[in-house]
Amino acid sequence: MTHHTMTHTKKLLVATAATALAVGAVGVISAQAASPAAGTKSSSSGGATAGTDPADRNLTRSTHLTVAAATKAAQAGLDAAAEEGQKVSVAVVDRNGNTLVTLRGDGAGPQSYVSAERKAFTAVSWNAPTSSLAGRLSQAPNLKDIPGTLFLPGGVPVQSKGAPIAGIGVAGAPSGELDEKFARAGLAVLR
Repeated sequence: MTHHTMTHTKKLLVATAATALAVGAVGVISAQAASPAAGTKSSSSGGATAGTDPADRNLTRSTHLTVAAATKAAQAGLDAAAEEGQKVSVAVVDRNGNTLVTLRGDGAGPQSYVSAERKAFTAVSWNAPTSSLAGRLSQAPNLKDIPGTLFLPGGVPVQSKGAPIAGIGVAGAPSGELDEKFARAGLAVLR
């Protein structure tokens, strides 16, 4: 490659990067401009889980669990298991199934980490405890084929006004009933 071609290529890359940054800044400014002015009551205040943005009907808002609350819930589940001598992992996912926090207890099995996340994902996806969802497999066995799900007891949804905002999953105890008991201990600290 000649010096002239290399210089031209570098200038093109710099111009492309500058354009991408400018477009990103415009997107941020546009998003800020579309949000309601301070002091206006938005539909997401007061614990509502979702609502439309009055300034732009193309946007919705939803309520999400904070990382601090997710960590508190996960630790409560882990502590409840430790009190009973159980070695588990506890996961908390947000409304979209993204992992907020996963704690793997000392001595918990290697499979428990992923299983806890999948139980939490399943609970928030169906807004129901995974123990009740496991029974649905007999009527719809293909449910188990949905990626990221695990239809075993141990997952519970976190709700706000009846709508799911997070999921807590526990795995590693010798029974799903114990896993769910510890997930509910995590849920209890959020109320």
